[in-house]
Amino acid sequence: MCLGIPARVVQIDESDLGKVDYLGTRVKTNFALLENIKVGDWVIVHAGFAISKLNEEEARETFSLLREMAEKEAAVDDNKGNKKQNKRKNG
Repeated sequence: MCLGIPARVVQIDESDLGKVDYLGTRVKTNFALLENIKVGDWVIVHAGFAISKLNEEEARETFSLLREMAEKEAAVDDNKGNKKQNKRKNG
């Protein structure tokens, strides 16, 4: 499964190459598949290519949903860990 995480464009040159910022990590990106991209725009990157553009509100909503999913996954993992501990204690 591929997961597209919003990234903000921080650098772009005339050859449609540049960098995006993923929550503090800068990643080389090819912008050739999109038109009118500029520094400050939000994009989804897959395999090193910016594949879609989104606005800041959509990016924030995506981050919120990803956080919610991570919290639920952590809760499920904690519950599984507790069940294993109880099983070892009880027999």
